[in-house]
Amino acid sequence: MPTNIRVIHARDFILATPEGTLDREGTKKLLTDVASASASSAEYEILVDVRKAKLVMSATDLWYLVAELGNFRRAFSRKTAVLCPLAGFDRTEFFTLCAQNRGFHIRAFTSFENAIKWLVAKGPDT
Repeated sequence: MPTNIRVIHARDFILATPEGTLDREGTKKLLTDVASASASSAEYEILVDVRKAKLVMSATDLWYLVAELGNFRRAFSRKTAVLCPLAGFDRTEFFTLCAQNRGFHIRAFTSFENAIKWLVAKGPDT
């Protein structure tokens, strides 16, 4: 059975202030736009690619993003893989743990191939 995968790059939904910190209001607006586009068809697995993100977010910032995802449960109702650099894996793992605790099917990966394999496999935890 074919799988539809939507790739979202960090620059599509994460904004920074001129000082290099998370622009929460701008990010919230972009996340709303991304989720609205995805919600029209909940038939997509999602790959979020943060490998080239220049912004380092605090644990509070990551928690904030997870809280915002809760407002878009339909758009993120299927599996979501977050692809990150090895150096950022711990932070991404914290983000995914927070999201899993809120009922999202989400995992962190440093390998594009492993992320795709997980997305196309049957079941949320395969």
